[in-house]
Amino acid sequence: MKQVNAIDKLELLAEELLKRIGPPLSLKSLGEDLEVDSKTIKHRLEIFFSLYYTFQISPCGAPKIRAVKKEQKLYFWDLSLTEEQGARFENLVTSHLLKYCHHYEDVYEHKMELRYIRDTDKREFYFVVIKNHTPLFAVEYKLSERSLSPHISYFKARTKIRNFYQVHLDQNECQVASDIMILPFG
Repeated sequence: MKQVNAIDKLELLAEELLKRIGPPLSLKSLGEDLEVDSKTIKHRLEIFFSLYYTFQISPCGAPKIRAVKKEQKLYFWDLSLTEEQGARFENLVTSHLLKYCHHYEDVYEHKMELRYIRDTDKREFYFVVIKNHTPLFAVEYKLSERSLSPHISYFKARTKIRNFYQVHLDQNECQVASDIMILPFG
């Protein structure tokens, strides 16, 4: 059981985390901004995880892409906490994919993971669903722009991921471009 000493400090951390939905989370940078050490930040994040307030997505990747391996991304279980539309949509897509993984684990008893891919040149693909250590599919999100992400072809050529999807908030029909399905989120 984690002990909580300063509720007001947790509130400050929660407010700061809302500004950091999506990009890889640096505990050092977060600690500097809040003027506390990274061990304290880690302890407070563990409290948020145990209360199902936040969750994290780890990176994955192969040597062919010089993948980032440590920095995790942070998301909230409650989607209504952020006002910024891009962060809210990314959080929505992430939480639905994670729920898909949890459902698949519970029903079919396979080890499921939700990860993201980012290389050292900062090319990124948002989400990869992995079943029993094998990538099933990858999902990129765009608010309304439906042009294909330039990073899809890069990762498609260098990973074992077979199916790539790009989802958006528009109501237009599905499209296929370069064997990549572009479809509305609904």
